[in-house]
Amino acid sequence: MMRFADRLIGKGLDAWIIIKLIMFNLAWMLVLVVPMATLVATLMAFGNMSQNNEVTIMKSSGISLYKMMIAPIIGGIVVGYLLLLFNNDVLPDANHQAKVLMQDISRQKPTLSLEPGVFSQEVSNYAILVRGIDKKTNELSNITIYDYTNPNKINVVTALKGRIFFSKDQTKLVMDLHNGEIHESGVGQTNLYRKLVFERHKIAMDADQFSFQQSAPGGQRGDRELSTHDMQIIVDSLTKDRSVYDKLLISETNNRFFKNAAYSRSIPVVANIYSKDLVLLRAIENVQRAKGAIVANYNRIEGFQKQIDRYRVEINKKYALPAACVIFILLGAPLGVMVRKGGFGMAASISLFFFVIYWAFLIGGEKLADRDMLSPFWGMWSANVLLGAAGLILMIRAAREAVIIKFDFLKIFLPKQWREIQQTIEEETK
Repeated sequence: MMRFADRLIGKGLDAWIIIKLIMFNLAWMLVLVVPMATLVATLMAFGNMSQNNEVTIMKSSGISLYKMMIAPIIGGIVVGYLLLLFNNDVLPDANHQAKVLMQDISRQKPTLSLEPGVFSQEVSNYAILVRGIDKKTNELSNITIYDYTNPNKINVVTALKGRIFFSKDQTKLVMDLHNGEIHESGVGQTNLYRKLVFERHKIAMDADQFSFQQSAPGGQRGDRELSTHDMQIIVDSLTKDRSVYDKLLISETNNRFFKNAAYSRSIPVVANIYSKDLVLLRAIENVQRAKGAIVANYNRIEGFQKQIDRYRVEINKKYALPAACVIFILLGAPLGVMVRKGGFGMAASISLFFFVIYWAFLIGGEKLADRDMLSPFWGMWSANVLLGAAGLILMIRAAREAVIIKFDFLKIFLPKQWREIQQTIEEETK
């Protein structure tokens, strides 16, 4: 809401439109939250078991840490598979609907605002001047309206009081006026003038610019609004186009550069017809034309490759994030056993630390892969490989020996009063 607040304020949107916008944007947030929630849950579960000495009891009964992790890993695989289905079936449509909805909102103008003594030209073909506004009853007084709907006539409407409101279908802005006059004159005919006096008069002005109208589904979709299958079809098509330009680049290089250069060298030099300078100039022109054609084909190939990399990044991301659910279980289980703290605060703090690392690798890898500085696979999977290796090492160490990680060194960063309160709580607990 803070991100879109400046685009929503003053637009007079219905509450259901705001709810839909939040729901559509919750889709991509859910994709990031699920892996982190898996890590938090694993840390809390194994931290509680270790804190209550349940891990020690199970180890003494012959149950190793590897066996304890079988059920969480199976659960992580199930969650990852469901997240993969969500990424392919729900997330693309949600991202597309969120983009279309934001475009519709951005096209809508703010609701009409009237200030006493200031002309308002927010309604097309009308200029409205109100000299008094009663904030309690919303009644307007001393109203002057300039009507420019007919370019051949000048209409000026004045009224002592009135009120303004939208029609039921929100397509018309109705001005209900009382005790006023209508002054009408021609633009070309200065001798034409008419005056009408009324007790009540209504003016219906076009209000489409103030009413929200949502577009129908459809339109062009970006890489984050497509499923893996659709993006793979686009990648295959782009790869075929790129291969055509690859062959064309080779043929252009051979035909335009080498053959033209050989042809230029083979031109006989006749003193009376062609001078050496003219032959050299023609050779340079041929080389420049060949260079231009080669550079143009190379730029096309580079453009195709950038598009291919962008789609491959999104394809790998749809698989890398669900796989992180299993990776974080491999990391969270040994960490929970070592930390021996099962509270939510400790689990959330450790999870946030590792997820910031994961997110930095994900964002950095995506940027490098989009710029063709890193392969899309390693751009999206490097964080999984790194944290997965760290999780395997920690799991082996936690299974072989009782390793305890303490965070007592962090107490020096706490205020003195907090340390005294914590010490008092620990003494009372003992």
